[in-house]
Amino acid sequence: MTAVENDGQRVKSAFSTLGCAELELGEALGLAAHHGLDAIEIRALGGTIDLVGYFTERFGSPAGLAEVLEASPVAVCAFNTSLRLVGATAQAKEEFLRYLPWAEAAGIRSLRVFDGGETGDADELAEALSTLQWWRETAKREGFRADIVVETHDFLALPDAIPRFLEMAPDCAILWDTHHTWRKGGQNPVETWRQVRRNTRHLHVKDSISSPGPRLPYSYVVPGAGEFPMAALRSAIDADGYAGIMSLEWERLWHQDLPPLDLALQAAGRSGWWRGTAAG
Repeated sequence: MTAVENDGQRVKSAFSTLGCAELELGEALGLAAHHGLDAIEIRALGGTIDLVGYFTERFGSPAGLAEVLEASPVAVCAFNTSLRLVGATAQAKEEFLRYLPWAEAAGIRSLRVFDGGETGDADELAEALSTLQWWRETAKREGFRADIVVETHDFLALPDAIPRFLEMAPDCAILWDTHHTWRKGGQNPVETWRQVRRNTRHLHVKDSISSPGPRLPYSYVVPGAGEFPMAALRSAIDADGYAGIMSLEWERLWHQDLPPLDLALQAAGRSGWWRGTAAG
């Protein structure tokens, strides 16, 4: 299966391979199948975030990757790139475009990019819109079917930045990092959902507690053991019939003190944290 089938009826569950960067593609797909998930989003594999290099070494060509994914019962919902709308150099754009042959061959429709920036001021908004325009012109010229989804990671995590951005880019697809706008931006996820629901194609979810960790002013914990208001989020998105991706972004590649992704998925399943009911 090369793409997530949208039945328009339920949230599609996934995880980011940021949580299992050491695994090979087949192992990551197998882990998702073991936990009954619909998809994975690929950020790292085989110990590297150079996905194009990884795909080339393991599968030879875009057609080779497509053949492997077609045989999998678990879909790939996104390739997660490092491009930033604010700060997109010519080299960064060139590196981003290297993903396109692989995405097009495998039917991957979403390419994650970051917002970038720090303040969301007029200059940063203008730069973000300029990069979006570059992409739209490129995609139209080349006939790409894949599109970018912009993660609320940097300036878009700040209060009031999202509505200002979407006023200028009303058709931009959003990957809403629900934890980031909550922890970094201090925003109620239910309120943020009202701002992003028309544009959101993909959610990142994770859990944490307020106690400082080794690198952050908070500490990640297994899903259901922290303070993130998941029940309120699920109620809001379910009420609106959201049927896109909900993906556990277990940031173990960056925070290696975290337990393995498999244990985090087990904890989420036992508590019913992201599915609404406890797993058996």
